[in-house]
Amino acid sequence: MRWKGRRRSSNVEDRRGQGRGRGAAIGGGGIVLALVAIFLLGQDPAEVLQGMQQQPQQQGPYQPTEQEQRVAEFVSVVLADTEDTWSQIFQQSGYQYRPPKLVLYTDMTPTACGTGQAASGPFYCPGDQKVYLDLGFLNELQRMGAKGDFSVAYVLAHEIGHHIQTITGTSQKVRQMQSRASKAQSNAIQVRMELQADCYAGVWANHTQQRTQFLDRGDIEEALSAAAAVGDDKIMRSAGRVPRREAFTHGSSKERMEWFNKGVRSGDLRACDAGI
Repeated sequence: MRWKGRRRSSNVEDRRGQGRGRGAAIGGGGIVLALVAIFLLGQDPAEVLQGMQQQPQQQGPYQPTEQEQRVAEFVSVVLADTEDTWSQIFQQSGYQYRPPKLVLYTDMTPTACGTGQAASGPFYCPGDQKVYLDLGFLNELQRMGAKGDFSVAYVLAHEIGHHIQTITGTSQKVRQMQSRASKAQSNAIQVRMELQADCYAGVWANHTQQRTQFLDRGDIEEALSAAAAVGDDKIMRSAGRVPRREAFTHGSSKERMEWFNKGVRSGDLRACDAGI
């Protein structure tokens, strides 16, 4: 991605270091298992980490590594581009886009949706309309098979997709549907919502490339590698579990790739109709 020298978003809240030592020390395998418990089995993040060994609070100011700071700058540029792209899309339809904030944190942080945990990976909280990201997850993403910087952009764009769903009323509609559904039905509805967010990420990629030539050759393939890496079936297998469709909450690797591609090819929100 040709991101250096581009505008950075002012909608970034940096809480890195504020949560150090208050949560458990979780290795790569622990993150994968926690992802399964939280996203695939529907457990509360606080329950997932309950009983893990607590560490004393670390002292001193937080010092990010050079690589981490580079990634922080990169996601700020990507966030700025999503603001520009979605503002243009909304304006064309006669609406004003309200961008979310991106919260960078370490280990854990308070949110309107409860305590955010690094083990849960990046997430969007509709209660405060903020995207939460522990940059340590991005290393895990690479270990899971994702490649290149655009895989990181895809993850952020997917979470922005959930923000689009919130401000357009889709999220509320989904919650109402889930309140009347069985567990398996609720999971199936959630899958449709997640795949739509993948499609919205593709719409962003389409529009930003037309508007700014932001993308390099191979960037779309990098996003697809990330989509494949975080498919429910891939995560379940990584945790030593047999994939079960009724337990899916995000979609298979193949589905996530297909829905991202829908948005990329069309650049049209109507292509992202997931039957919600």
